[in-house]
Amino acid sequence: MLPVDHDPGFGIYVHWPFCKAKCPYCDFNSHVRDRIDQERWRAGLLRELDHYADATAGRTVTSIFFGGGTPSLMEPATVAALVDRVAARWPVADRLEVTLEANPTSVEAGRFRGFREAGVNRVSLGIQALDDASLRFLGRQHSAAEALEAIGLARSIFDRFSFDLIYARPGQTVPDWERELRRALDFAVGHLSVYQLTIEEGTAFFPLHARGALVLPDEETAGDLYEATQAVLDAAGLPAYEISNHARPGEESRHNLTYWRYGDYVGVGPGAHGRLTLDGTKLATRAHRAPEIWLERVERDGHGAHAPETVGLEERASEMLMMGLRLAEGVPLARLRAETGRDLHDLAAPGALERLAAGGFIEVTAERLRATEAGRQRLNAVLAALLA
Repeated sequence: MLPVDHDPGFGIYVHWPFCKAKCPYCDFNSHVRDRIDQERWRAGLLRELDHYADATAGRTVTSIFFGGGTPSLMEPATVAALVDRVAARWPVADRLEVTLEANPTSVEAGRFRGFREAGVNRVSLGIQALDDASLRFLGRQHSAAEALEAIGLARSIFDRFSFDLIYARPGQTVPDWERELRRALDFAVGHLSVYQLTIEEGTAFFPLHARGALVLPDEETAGDLYEATQAVLDAAGLPAYEISNHARPGEESRHNLTYWRYGDYVGVGPGAHGRLTLDGTKLATRAHRAPEIWLERVERDGHGAHAPETVGLEERASEMLMMGLRLAEGVPLARLRAETGRDLHDLAAPGALERLAAGGFIEVTAERLRATEAGRQRLNAVLAALLA
């Protein structure tokens, strides 16, 4: 476990909005295009990166994360140009983490060596399931065999790698899921991300679910699946350091820890969000979502962002608690005071801390507030009670 007072770092997030196909459960800002002008997009991303470098000069970058969409559709030369530009415009940490999300199709896996040469030292693979029937249901473009091949290639090329799985699929039972997890552990080394399938408005699954054509496991079964996840992975030495993320000590995603520890980060690319503290003011940045409009605005103005919005002290408190209580380590109270200017007891609803602690959902010490495992499983309700 990383120490509670660990510096949250300063991250750079680069959003590549394009995919080969839209997955039916996905509500991310992703788009399918027949043709992509890689050189034009490279120039646009570099120009917006320069815009934020001008505003945050002197900050030490601890991580770069290429997300999407499907960043493994980027040319390695684009990744290299962005990594090089970060190093030219900011000081970078000695152990700079550079993560790229990838889909495990054979064509994209063939680019892995190019991404490694471009500076990527950690890859996150969107595996999602380990059997072909489930992959077809989830709309994935790869087979289980391709997934395992990509994992083997990632393991041989990158210093660190992770992969994602989705559970609580229709008809899934606890024994089924335990078997799949144990098979995954044959390939996972240091990090595994495990997400519960949820139905989001605007996805292809949403109307199917609304009319009863797609039925997910009930709440009790979903809870049993979550608890089975914790038990199997904890016993294998990959405890949950965050609600959906498991790692061996020292293998946590440094970039994602910056989010959860409420650190500052730059967001570059269509729809990318950021949080920046400038002259003591916390700003929320947000780029235009539509890829073509974003690119036109970058070429015209040097960036594709909407006007930044000030994050007030009360909103800072709710954001910091919402993010930090996802972590097993919790929220350091000294940082909460520094961020908001208020003590925890002043921020919490009257009596909430005592009631939640008595119910076994939170633990409060002189140094930190943390949600227990039971509390993290019910985090939305805990936050609602805490901040009511």
